Amino acid sequence: QFDLVESGGGLVQPGGSLRLSCVTSGFTLASVSIGWFRQAPGKEREGVSFINRGASTHYADSVKGRFTISRDNAKNTVTLQMNNLKPEDTAVYYCAATATPWITTNPSTYDYWGQGTQVTVSL
Repeated sequence: QFDLVESGGGLVQPGGSLRLSCVTSGFTLASVSIGWFRQAPGKEREGVSFINRGASTHYADSVKGRFTISRDNAKNTVTLQMNNLKPEDTAVYYCAATATPWITTNPSTYDYWGQGTQVTVSL
């Protein structure tokens, strides 16, 4: 069984921060690349941040400078630190894994997905 479980979502005010965690099981985290995606109601799923097996990272322009992705292979955990949150960040956030060794932002290249965690940014 190959599982990814997201946690850490919640309701925050604009300008606030959240830390999302993606805990993996059934495979070795060091052997895969991880992407964070988000999907708001009525909108397409979009890539947010990515980290490959070598810990290189990539961010969508909309979150660059505000979000930070990191990984702890020993704990099988990937973290997305989200600062200065905006209402437009409101969405369900998903983590996903791919065996692709380089960074890819294409959702179709990701083989395993978590069930998501809700992030709501509102007054």
